[in-house]
Amino acid sequence: MRLVDRRIGFLFGLFLLSLLAIVARGAWLGTVKAGSLRHRALSQQIENLTLPAKRGTILDRNGTDLAVSEDSATIYADPLLIHNPAAVASRLSPLIGVPQTRLLRALADRSKGFVYLRRKIDITKGQAVEKLKIEGVGMLVEPRRRYPQGPLASQVLGSVGTDNYGLSGLEQKFDGRLHGTDGKERVVKDALGRPVSIVVTKRGEPGRDLKLTIDAAIQERVEAVLAGVGETYRPKGATALVMDPRSGEILALANWPRVDANDIGGAPAYARQNRAVGASYEPGSTFKAFTVSGALSEGLITPNTPFGLPPTIQVADRVIKDSHPRPAETLSVAQILAQSSNVGAVKIGLRLGARSFDKWVRGFGFGKPTGVDLPGESPGIVLKPDQYSGSSLGNMPIGQGIAVTPIQMAAAYSAIANGGVMVRPHVVEGDPAPAHRVVPARTASQVSHMLEGVLGPGGTAPEASVPGYVLAGKTGTAQKPDPRGGYSKFRFVASFVGFAPARHPRLLVAVMVDEPQGEIYGGVVAAPAFQRIVSFALPYLRIPPK
Repeated sequence: MRLVDRRIGFLFGLFLLSLLAIVARGAWLGTVKAGSLRHRALSQQIENLTLPAKRGTILDRNGTDLAVSEDSATIYADPLLIHNPAAVASRLSPLIGVPQTRLLRALADRSKGFVYLRRKIDITKGQAVEKLKIEGVGMLVEPRRRYPQGPLASQVLGSVGTDNYGLSGLEQKFDGRLHGTDGKERVVKDALGRPVSIVVTKRGEPGRDLKLTIDAAIQERVEAVLAGVGETYRPKGATALVMDPRSGEILALANWPRVDANDIGGAPAYARQNRAVGASYEPGSTFKAFTVSGALSEGLITPNTPFGLPPTIQVADRVIKDSHPRPAETLSVAQILAQSSNVGAVKIGLRLGARSFDKWVRGFGFGKPTGVDLPGESPGIVLKPDQYSGSSLGNMPIGQGIAVTPIQMAAAYSAIANGGVMVRPHVVEGDPAPAHRVVPARTASQVSHMLEGVLGPGGTAPEASVPGYVLAGKTGTAQKPDPRGGYSKFRFVASFVGFAPARHPRLLVAVMVDEPQGEIYGGVVAAPAFQRIVSFALPYLRIPPK
């Protein structure tokens, strides 16, 4: 009996020891788990968040919204709190538009305590996610940029990145004004990631608005005209701008192809470029007005000075001819400009000489930026006289061997239109626009009067005339340089620059079409686009016929 009792006592003792071991192990595991939870709770206890400021609105001259900020939803998650990543990914994918496989990778990555699932979606979609009440998934309200007019002036306006900073165009150039000051807040959460305290540590300040000189109605018409040019001539690209030559205010600046400002990243790089300021090209015959202006200002010619013109002229190793065959004849300076004679313009350039020619070219602003308040402006290319070859004065006076931008051409022609005074072009209302004299008032008046002949009988652009108005302008048809040397026989730039009314101009329009197909001449391709633009703008701005 004693033996049995001893065995029972021994077994009972083993049972007690096992029980104590189990209890001890459980306590240890509990301690580890509690410690893990405490560590996890501490690691997520405080979050410092940036509250992006609301960007200022960009408006046209009449108060039409071109770029605005609106509330959007940003969906985020804490993978450490997601118990079933696959199920959560399945529920979220159709709501936020992210592939389920991508969501699953993000939600299953337990090395992170915070991940963005989708930035800046419609606020209604964010609210739908909140209604699911999924532990570990939340929503932040952030401002996002929206362009109510779609593609209107998209290359001018530019774009904004996900973090609310300007990336291109006016959004980039004036980011300091538009962005505002971001706020800060501290969020304290419990062990389950639920906010228990939110404290704003720095109050944000919204950005300031930016009002432009752009007129949305004129901008829309110019873009429509360029779309027609694109459809008819299938060019590589096209640019047009409308400016008040008296003040330098740009009323429209358009590029084709159009780009949706709300999806500017989806367009090819060449379409996103604002070619009016960033694209250099050889201007061709539109440049002849400046050759003539320089010679007039030097007193070397008058509008009636006759020049005997052979069919061709040789300068060093280069033979220059007019665009259409003609016999030897005598033309006045006014006729040379109206008929766009290459031989005549070269003769005027040779009379002017290299040093004087260079002085007037640079005086009109070529070879340096205009200072327009848009980013990415190219200075163009102008050789110095000591870099000239023997044939330079056989091509530069007719707009070859020199590279300009559309904005430079518009600014230079504004000096002719504005009595010899050039005002810096600008797109932001109230931006200081310093003015300076380029040529004497008499010279500007003489050239302006001669440019009226371009649109008259015998000129190169009768297609640009508008009934009831006297207009002035110049066509350009320029061969593009061939990468292998010389000039291409197949690639051209067609252009037209003009102003209205001719005697007291209030509008200046420049049109440039890069590599049109089928037709190549400025008088055929670009001049009708000018005509359609001014036919709308003149009555729209209530400019009476003169």
